[in-house]
Amino acid sequence: MKIILTVTGHDHVGIVSAVTSELTRRNVNIVNISQTLMEEHFTMILKGEFDDSQQTIQDLQTAFEPVAAEQKVRIRIQSEAIFDAMHTI
Repeated sequence: MKIILTVTGHDHVGIVSAVTSELTRRNVNIVNISQTLMEEHFTMILKGEFDDSQQTIQDLQTAFEPVAAEQKVRIRIQSEAIFDAMHTI
């Protein structure tokens, strides 16, 4: 399954490391990643893929709740198919 993961929050050391470490633990391959700073605001969008016979998007979202709380950021995970459909006119 292909996913789009977004992270937003105030910038600080360790956000990318915390997110990518959890992705590694969950066996999610990073296909593409982009991050930017808008003054003190951090934003990241990441495309990943994983074997959906091993876990669901909900499993991933649940696994990222402690990461989001620890890093004080918002992490959202969506199916790439749903993300694409939402942005098609």
